[in-house]
Amino acid sequence: MPDRHIRVVSLWIHPGQEATFEAFEREVARIMARHGGRIDSAVRVAADQAGVSPFEVHVVSFAGREAAESYATDTETLELRRRRDEIIARTEVLEGRDAGAY
Repeated sequence: MPDRHIRVVSLWIHPGQEATFEAFEREVARIMARHGGRIDSAVRVAADQAGVSPFEVHVVSFAGREAAESYATDTETLELRRRRDEIIARTEVLEGRDAGAY
């Protein structure tokens, strides 16, 4: 079985957008599922005073790179991007692979 295409996504949101962000991410997860993708883990980061830390960090995976690209070009994904800037202030994405158990 081939390795899943993994991304670690750090998300900073605009103040007061917590509930809107959660609803937005549920829509994202629904669309990702159609393309063999999922949010494997979501970690809410403890708030800091300077806004340096992200609001949430996600480990996201897809069946392969092609599935990730298919999700990115889905018409519903493109529609969500129109609302994204109102909710999410900053995003950082790292690509990786499963390191196995320790």
